[in-house]
Amino acid sequence: MTQNNQKVNMLSTDAPSHRSQQATRAHNQALILAAAEEEFVLQSFRGATMQGIADRAGLPKANVHYYFKNKKNLYKAVLRSIIQEWNEGLVTMTVDSDPKTVIEKFVRTKLHQAFVNPNRHKLFALEVIGGAPHLHDFMSTTMKAWVHDKTQVMREWHKQGKIAIDDPLQLLILIWATTQRYAEFEIEIVGLMDKATYDAEDEARASEFLVPFILRGCGLE
Repeated sequence: MTQNNQKVNMLSTDAPSHRSQQATRAHNQALILAAAEEEFVLQSFRGATMQGIADRAGLPKANVHYYFKNKKNLYKAVLRSIIQEWNEGLVTMTVDSDPKTVIEKFVRTKLHQAFVNPNRHKLFALEVIGGAPHLHDFMSTTMKAWVHDKTQVMREWHKQGKIAIDDPLQLLILIWATTQRYAEFEIEIVGLMDKATYDAEDEARASEFLVPFILRGCGLE
């Protein structure tokens, strides 16, 4: 066998192994993040432990430390993954986008996230109520830049007569407040509806009320 053939064979053998390692890593990290999210909501940052998170994930504690080093790193990773998921609804918006399509999709996406992953909203709320000590740098840089970018697009929409809102920051705050309320105050809301938990129809009811309400405020009926 020639030297070149040997190299090709080595590469073809190593490639599946590398992909397998990547898949394992991604799977384990996802397990850990999901377990950490639940642990932090139930125990708070101070009360949560790496051992408790490992137990919830069904992995050795050493694995948790291997991927995230310490509790603070893991907590920040959870918070940032939450924000990244929330913001994806507006990632592709541009001046040329249709405002009604963009805003409706964003509201429906945020509502769906609130009903499907309420713990994420609760954890974020707890962090902010506590002064956002672990998110201060992120919120004053990355998050601020994201908001600036999106509000600039909306201001251009307003100049072009596409939307009635001339203060897009207030629109974003309104959408955050109305959608996330369903998750952060879940106990209060289900109690007012004489239920123990949300059912499959509750998200649809919220969407059918809130989406037209916000669109009308934007002049997009």
